[in-house]
Amino acid sequence: MTALVPVFDGHNDIVLKIAAAGDKRDRLWLHGEGAGHLDLPRMLASGFAGGFFAVYISSRDFEDLDAMDQGMDTPPYDFPLPALIDHTAAQPVAVEMLGHLLWMERASEGRFRWCRTAGEIRAAMAAGVVAGVIHFEGAEAIGPDLDALHLFQTMGLRSLGPVWSRPTIFGHGVPFRFPSTGDTGPGLTDLGKALVRECNALRIMLDLSHLNEAGFWDVAKLSDAPLVATHSNAHSVCQSSRNLSDRQLRAIGETGGMAGLNFATCFLRPDGKDSTDMTLDPVKAHIDHMLKIAGEDHVGIGSDYDGASTPGPIGGAEGLPVLIGAMREMGLGEALIAKIAHGNWLRLLERTWGA
Repeated sequence: MTALVPVFDGHNDIVLKIAAAGDKRDRLWLHGEGAGHLDLPRMLASGFAGGFFAVYISSRDFEDLDAMDQGMDTPPYDFPLPALIDHTAAQPVAVEMLGHLLWMERASEGRFRWCRTAGEIRAAMAAGVVAGVIHFEGAEAIGPDLDALHLFQTMGLRSLGPVWSRPTIFGHGVPFRFPSTGDTGPGLTDLGKALVRECNALRIMLDLSHLNEAGFWDVAKLSDAPLVATHSNAHSVCQSSRNLSDRQLRAIGETGGMAGLNFATCFLRPDGKDSTDMTLDPVKAHIDHMLKIAGEDHVGIGSDYDGASTPGPIGGAEGLPVLIGAMREMGLGEALIAKIAHGNWLRLLERTWGA
């Protein structure tokens, strides 16, 4: 039997599912309820060795998911973005989500560990313990004085996206639009530029995945850290507003950064559809293009598990060995596969956070 290749994942949304599960969260996280993409037993069994776990503030008045799913399966589409959420409304939700994060570690009885350094991640992986990193998908919980950024960093925050698609006081995201480029509006606000500088000072990784193209280039001008898009694909393969242009991918490589392959079908398929009925040929095409443009040291995995529809052959965590097999079918050697699966992410975090 071939040994599992450890996978470090750039993005997942299981915390949102745990928060919604209420008193059933034990069954979801610890026992594998099977309806989602992730749970602790499947992660341990499939080689899911660690990753970024997103704290996300939902827009309850916006997210008619059934309507979005139907619309995204019949391109073209262009969904309006919800309104900005004030930090006074977002902070209590973020704190509640962090409580669920702490519970995940405590309930795991040593099988899952929150990590704050690259060294801690490597140690957890070596011990067969799933390594988690706290990520904020959108900076709604950060107020204009940035004081909360320091508080959350002390609590373990190590990765921050200035936006999740909808606008924040820091900048503007891309809408859910196909076909479209990421050039959809203005860049960072003055507060956003201050946020970049403060994240650099605190060594918090900046995630550019939902930021529009103008904001991406604003960060590129200001930041002294590698450019990172934790869960974004190649626009040359799928013309979604969420995907990265060749110029962006090249800049990520040139700064020593990372782009994480997103499993969301609507960002993979050349036709932009959300349907999970697909082969892994588009997945291979994105990997191939990202390797050619960003470079072999700058591509990883950013699944978007529990936040998006994924290709049928992959499904949830149990499909990670299938993905590794697809890379072998591409003719990628074991050393390069290990880089994509986890090595590139760990080296990126050492460059961004320090050892």
